[in-house]
Amino acid sequence: MNYALITGATSGIGMEMAIYLHKMGWKLILTGRNETILRRMAQRFGNDTRYIALDLSERGSAETLYQFCQGLRVDFLINNAGFGVFGEFTETSLKQELELIEVNIRSLHILTKLFLRDMVKRDCGQILNVGSVAGFMTGPLLSSYYASKNYVVRLTTAIREELRRKGSNVKIAVLAPGPVDTNFNNRAGVTFSAKPVNPKIVAQYGIDKALEGRCIIIPYLPVKVGAVMAKLAPENVVASVVWHIQKAKAKV
Repeated sequence: MNYALITGATSGIGMEMAIYLHKMGWKLILTGRNETILRRMAQRFGNDTRYIALDLSERGSAETLYQFCQGLRVDFLINNAGFGVFGEFTETSLKQELELIEVNIRSLHILTKLFLRDMVKRDCGQILNVGSVAGFMTGPLLSSYYASKNYVVRLTTAIREELRRKGSNVKIAVLAPGPVDTNFNNRAGVTFSAKPVNPKIVAQYGIDKALEGRCIIIPYLPVKVGAVMAKLAPENVVASVVWHIQKAKAKV
C-alpha cells in the first residue's frame, strides 16, 4: 500500500487511526505539534513511517506539509486536526478563534485541495475529513467550533458531488462523531457533560466506512438521531437545546 497522511496524529482519534491503518498495511505520514510523540510513533510503526512536527494554526504550515509529502504517494488523506474554544462569543479570545479557523477550516481546505488535485490526476485516492455532529447544528457557547464543522461538512459533500458527476474514482467522506474521549475538552477548557465514546471505536468505524465509500459517517444511533432532529427542528429550538447541553459543561 501507499501512504496515508494523518493530521493531528499525536492523540485521540488521530493516533487511533494511525494504529489501525498501520495494522491494515498502510505506510504512514504523521503530523502534529508534539515532535516527541511523533518520533515515538515512528519508531513503533517502523522505517516506512514519516513524520513532521507542525502547528497548523501557523500560516503556511499546510503548504509546508504538502511540500514535505512530495515524492511520497499519498492515497489516503485524513484531515483530523482541530480544536474548540468555549464561551460566549463576546468573551472568548479572538486570537484563539483565529487559530481555530486556521486549523479547522483554512488548513483543512488547503490540504484537501492540493492532495485532491493529485488524486484526481491519478483517478485514485481517498480523503476523510474529521468533522463532528456539530457540523449539522448551530452551537452557542462553542460558536466558532460549530461553525467550522458546518464548513467541513458542506465542503466535503459538495466536493463529493463534483467527483460523482465527473465519474471520478476518488472518494471523499466526512466523519461526524458526537462526544469522544480525546483532548478536545481539555484544550477548549471545559469538562464533559456527557459520557464520551472511546476514540479507538470511532477511528476504526470512520476508516472502515470511508474505505467502503460512505459519504457522511456518523457513529452510533443516538448521534445519528441527533443529526436528523437538528435538520428537522426549527433553528431556534436547536440553538436552545445546544446551549443547555454546552452550559452543563463546567469551565476548568
